[in-house]
Amino acid sequence: MEIRYELLPKDQQKSPMKDETRLGFGQIRTNHMFLADYRGGEWHDPRIVPYGPFSLMPGAMCLHYSQAIFEGAKAFRHPDGEVRIFRYDKNISRFNLSAETLCMPEMPEDLHWEAILRLLDVEREWCPSIPASSLYIRPFMFASQDSLGVKPSAEYLFCIMVSPSGPYYPGGFSQAVSLLVSKKYHRAAPGGTGAAKTGGNYAASLRPCEVAHAAGCAQVLYLDVNNTMIEEAGSMNHFHVLKDGTFIIPEFDDCILTSITSSSVLELAAAGVLKARQEVVPLEGFLEGIRSGEIIECGGFGTAAVISPVGRYVFENGDSIMVGDGTPGKHSTNLYNLYSSFQSGQKEAPMGWMRHVPHF
Repeated sequence: MEIRYELLPKDQQKSPMKDETRLGFGQIRTNHMFLADYRGGEWHDPRIVPYGPFSLMPGAMCLHYSQAIFEGAKAFRHPDGEVRIFRYDKNISRFNLSAETLCMPEMPEDLHWEAILRLLDVEREWCPSIPASSLYIRPFMFASQDSLGVKPSAEYLFCIMVSPSGPYYPGGFSQAVSLLVSKKYHRAAPGGTGAAKTGGNYAASLRPCEVAHAAGCAQVLYLDVNNTMIEEAGSMNHFHVLKDGTFIIPEFDDCILTSITSSSVLELAAAGVLKARQEVVPLEGFLEGIRSGEIIECGGFGTAAVISPVGRYVFENGDSIMVGDGTPGKHSTNLYNLYSSFQSGQKEAPMGWMRHVPHF
């Protein structure tokens, strides 16, 4: 399917931000976005157009029944000046799994790839080059049919926008965060949408996140509905490190969003680069492991922050427990440096992890 270009005249285009140290995360928009419409059982009119507002009817089903999904990925400027995208095939696969969960149409893989590569080519000058920066990629899809019947929409809009960004947390990797261990709030329940990247899951997390902030924490450590097993760390997969250097990641199920970062760490372990495995993580055993010194580091894996070290867990009664000395540990630091070096092009990434953005 041929992609149509409707680009702004050069004299109407914004220039990339010159001071890359002030990027923030996800705050800046480039000049263009990709759009495609779904109706009549088919995708229509794929196009790259100026970034701007959508025209939606008040009865658009996404506004009423939250039929919407999204992804988060990154592209990086390498030392040769070229732009490369990191593991976007995994994002495409997860996007379509989310679509299936919410009864939405699949975005064909070949069209999705063509869309992101052509959009990145148009906006390549926006890709920053300083350490810990990236061109953050946000593909999303929502129900656009004007109908108030509670059923899957027959029409959808797919969009990709990109945003030059710095670290997700202001302190970056070097500053460990605290997590609120909550038995009151839960992110997901078995048989629900926890394994999908859908806006409704994030809307439900806003109130507990505000409670966490009030307790001096960055995010919530979510437990299963029985309050016995560790599931997610806010918007990240949780992990901890044993004193022998093994990374432990909770087993994926239908309550946990499969992090591409977690999956990549497990692939590195399978290749013998490090030690990592998945297992069910009981909360009490986890806390005892911290107290005994068997667990020496903790954190979260996710695309936005990559690795976010956790130095302290706070409980709803105000008590807390510190992990080690409360600072990022050597195993997390080594993994962060290795992973970031793949993304930035300082080291050769495993085969297939980086894809060059061609000049069309």
